[in-house]
Amino acid sequence: QVQLVESGGGLVQAGGSLTLSCAASGRTLSRYAMGWFRQAPGKEREFVTAISWSRITGYADSVKGRFTISRDNAKNMVYLQMNSLKPDDTAVYYCAASLRYGSGSSASQYDYDYWGQGTQVTVSS
Repeated sequence: QVQLVESGGGLVQAGGSLTLSCAASGRTLSRYAMGWFRQAPGKEREFVTAISWSRITGYADSVKGRFTISRDNAKNMVYLQMNSLKPDDTAVYYCAASLRYGSGSSASQYDYDYWGQGTQVTVSS
């Protein structure tokens, strides 16, 4: 079992930056793909970004050039650096882990086996 805990969310003005962290315990993440998803009120959960165990990354078009995912396997941590934030980025952000698809950076939430509880990000205009 893998336990994931997100942190770093908060309230920020449009144009600002935040860095989210995802701490894993229970297993080493070195062979897992890690993803970030988000869910805004009244909307479906959507893919934001993911990184494979070999650091292949994928991004949703809406965040390309603004968000950066990274991982530190030694610390069992995954990060999401978010720059140039927009009100549309307001959502609960979830960290997810996949061993089955560890070699890829899947955008499908169904490919991920473990999820954190989420952290709220609110961007004011």
